[in-house]
Amino acid sequence: MNFGQAISVCLGKYADFSGRAARPEFWWFFLFQILVSIVASFLGGTVSSLVSLALLLPALAVGARRLHDIGKSGWWQLISFTVIGILLLIYWFAQPSAEGSNQHDKEPAAA
Repeated sequence: MNFGQAISVCLGKYADFSGRAARPEFWWFFLFQILVSIVASFLGGTVSSLVSLALLLPALAVGARRLHDIGKSGWWQLISFTVIGILLLIYWFAQPSAEGSNQHDKEPAAA
């Protein structure tokens, strides 16, 4: 999956918390979020806030799908309110996909 495909999939599934997301989909969208946020920060506080708000739901959705891909519940994103939780999530997000089907869906498309 390339950058454009990942953005298209993530924005197309902006509120879809079911299924699975492979590592490239998650990390390409993460990069997209950072780049868009940097550009928005130059346009002013209101624009930056609106962009952050607009990207929040798709980011949570792809995060939940990424956690599903390694066999975890999307609710684990709630631990991001602590420093240790953020580090644990980064570790989990970087893990390879769980092989085969799991309780969340079939295996995601190969990268």
